[in-house]
This record gives sequence, C-alpha cells and structure tokens, in this order.
Amino acid sequence: QVQLVESGGGLVQAGGSLRLSCAASENIFRLYTMGWYRQAPGKQRELVAGITGGGRTNYADSVKGRFTISRDNAKDTIYLQMSSLNPEDTAVYYCNLEIPTPLGTPRYYWGQGTQVTVSS
Repeated sequence: QVQLVESGGGLVQAGGSLRLSCAASENIFRLYTMGWYRQAPGKQRELVAGITGGGRTNYADSVKGRFTISRDNAKDTIYLQMSSLNPEDTAVYYCNLEIPTPLGTPRYYWGQGTQVTVSS
C-alpha cells in the first residue's frame, strides 16, 4: 500500500524559510503527478504546488516566486522549498499523490500532514 510521510514543518518567523519533504513508500510515484496542499483553520484545503512525473510544475498564485516544488525520484521524495514566509502561510501542509485510472475518478493518496507556523 502506498504511504506518504511529510516532514520538515515547524515554527519560523516571518521572512524565514523552511523545506518540506514527502517520502513515498514505493518509487512508482515518479510516474505520476504529486503535489503539496495546505489547510488553514476554518479554510478549505488548497493546492499549493504540483509537479508531474515529467517535472512540469504549477503553483498557486499566492506562493509564486516564494515556493519551489521539486522531486528526487532516486529518493522517492518530493520537496517544497518555502521562502519569504508570512503568517498567511500558516497551515497544515499535506503531500498528495494522484494516480490516474482509465475510467472514473483518479486515485488519491495523502500524507498525514505537517504543521507550518509562521509568526509575525
């Protein structure tokens, strides 16, 4: 069974940086799109950044220019480098794996989440 484990969250002051990691239990994830989502209290979970198996990336407008998603297929890991953090970035960050199916809804896998707290 596929498992995703996030790490790297913590407390940081505004303007600081953090790097999140998500390790997958199986390397077949490299074929598929993965991403980082976040959810702040009282808000819906939102896509922060995504990366395809071929390395194409996309970002939420709110993080463009500040966050960078990358993947290291040899380590079965994706990363989210976060810079210029501000309190609005405070949320639980989740790693996601999307596996398409020929028919119906794609299959989604989620990590347990890692807390990022940015203080003023």
